[in-house]
Amino acid sequence: MILLSVNVNKIATLRNARGGQQPNVCQVATDVLRFGANGITVHPRPDGRHIRHQDVFDLKTMITEFNASNRKYREYNIEGYPSKEFLQLVEEIKPDQVTLVPDPPNVLTSNAGWKVSEHRFFLQQVCSHLQIRKMRVSLFVDPNHVNDQFLKDLKVTGTNRVELYTEMFAAAFGTTKQEAITTIYAQAAHKIANIGLKLNAGHDLSLDNVSHLCQQIPFLKEVSIGHSLVCEALYLGFEATIKQYLQLLQGEKHGPAN
Repeated sequence: MILLSVNVNKIATLRNARGGQQPNVCQVATDVLRFGANGITVHPRPDGRHIRHQDVFDLKTMITEFNASNRKYREYNIEGYPSKEFLQLVEEIKPDQVTLVPDPPNVLTSNAGWKVSEHRFFLQQVCSHLQIRKMRVSLFVDPNHVNDQFLKDLKVTGTNRVELYTEMFAAAFGTTKQEAITTIYAQAAHKIANIGLKLNAGHDLSLDNVSHLCQQIPFLKEVSIGHSLVCEALYLGFEATIKQYLQLLQGEKHGPAN
C-alpha cells in the first residue's frame, strides 16, 4: 500500500477567508487521520496566506497526541523553501519528513522542481543539517530533468527521498499525451530508485488519476494530496473521499519508512 498524506493548506485558506477558526484546521486534520489517512502535510509560506506559523505547532501537538492513543503511527510532513526562517521552524517542530521545494515567496503554488545540479552543494548542506536532527528529507523534482548528471548530483545531496512533481502527469491524463508523459514519469522513477532513493509524488493528483500513476510506479512510498481531495470532499464528504483514496492505493508494495 502506498501511503496517503493529506495536505490541509486549503482548509486553512477557507478559514482565513472569514477569520476566526472555522473550519478548524486541527479538527479537520484529526478527522482526516481518524478516517484512515497516513499523515498530514502542510506548506507554510512567508505571507501566512493559508497555513500559519501557529498552525504548524498546533498540528504537531495534535499528531503527537493522536499517535499516543492509536496503534498506527501517523506522520507529519512539512514542505517549504529552505530559508533561514523555515529551517528554524522545522528544527523546533521536528516533523517526520521535510519536503524541500524551490518556491520563491510570491508563487501561488509549487510550480517547479529543483535544478539539482545548480544547487547540489546548498541542498547537501541543508539535507545534512536536517538529517543530523533526525528528520527525513525529500526533494521536489521534475522528471523532465532526470538525466545522468542530474542523478549524480542528486546522489551528492544525500537526500532520503524524492517527490515527483506530478502537475505535468495530471495535465496529460485523459489526453493523447497521457501515455508519453506517463512513460517519462515511470522512467525517471526507475532511474531514481536505481540510485537507492525512495519516491513520493504530489501535485494535482486526484481520484481520477492517482491509480494510474501508482500502477506505473508501484514502488512509490507516499502521495501527498490536498487541493483535489478537498474539492472532491465537497461532494463526497471527507470520510468517503479518504476511503476512496485508500482503496485506490491498496495492494501496492511498500517497505518500512526510512
